[in-house]
Amino acid sequence: MTRGGIAPRILQSWWAPRDVVRGLSAMPERAKLVVLMAAMLIFLIAQAPQHARNAHLDPSVPFDARMAGSLLAVMFVMPLLAYAVAGLVAFLSRALPRRLTPEDSRLALFWALLAVAPAMLLTGLVAGLIGPGAALIVAQTVTGLGFLWIWGANIAALARKA
Repeated sequence: MTRGGIAPRILQSWWAPRDVVRGLSAMPERAKLVVLMAAMLIFLIAQAPQHARNAHLDPSVPFDARMAGSLLAVMFVMPLLAYAVAGLVAFLSRALPRRLTPEDSRLALFWALLAVAPAMLLTGLVAGLIGPGAALIVAQTVTGLGFLWIWGANIAALARKA
């Protein structure tokens, strides 16, 4: 298990996500909420470069309005969706031989979101500085596949025999 804080665990989640999430399995519910909200805050910050670029290219919608819309979506709507998705995954796992408790489902999803947050920052920078193109597609693909890899490994590590 990785010791020393959040940053080393986030980095290790990219090559050994099962070890990391098993070490976090005793995390209290309030800490899981903090993990989710930290991920959402980083996701919000990651969108700023692209919003600045878009506001410069199309000044009809100012940067402040774009960020306000993102703030509402990322900090208020996305956490509700994350809880709903985690609940749905826990419910659907009841049909499988290895089940996931709602608490473990939340940890698996919330930690995957936080672990992929640095890649989201990179994707946001590419979107803001380079714009649409091959580089953005590569960054988005790496981020998306990284999220699916980490989330899937987290689910596999936390699922228990029924």
